[in-house]
Amino acid sequence: MNNNLYLLAAMLFVALLAMPAVSAADDTTTTDGEATQADDNINTVEAAKWSAKGYIAIGAGLAVGLAGIGTGLAQSNIGSAAVGAVAEDDKNFTNGLIFTAIPETVVIFGLVISALLIFVMGA
Repeated sequence: MNNNLYLLAAMLFVALLAMPAVSAADDTTTTDGEATQADDNINTVEAAKWSAKGYIAIGAGLAVGLAGIGTGLAQSNIGSAAVGAVAEDDKNFTNGLIFTAIPETVVIFGLVISALLIFVMGA
């Protein structure tokens, strides 16, 4: 099952990267009914800009999503250990709380990277 999931993810990744910027020619035509090369180039550049914004959005979503998954996996082990330590001695509550909060900074870094992608690169 895992191998199929990795294969599907790899195929999606290759399909996204291999997708060319498609020229969407408008109805702008010359007197003989042909679209000019300059119009076609402008439309191709605009299509590439919108494709780039889509890739930036995918990257921002991956930054937050993967950071959240990693934090969840880390906090599951840390939280159970912290509860066990507090059950043995109440003095361990502060240390358990601090150790549980440390992995949450990874999600904050993911949010910062996501904001940078969207607002700096997407502008």
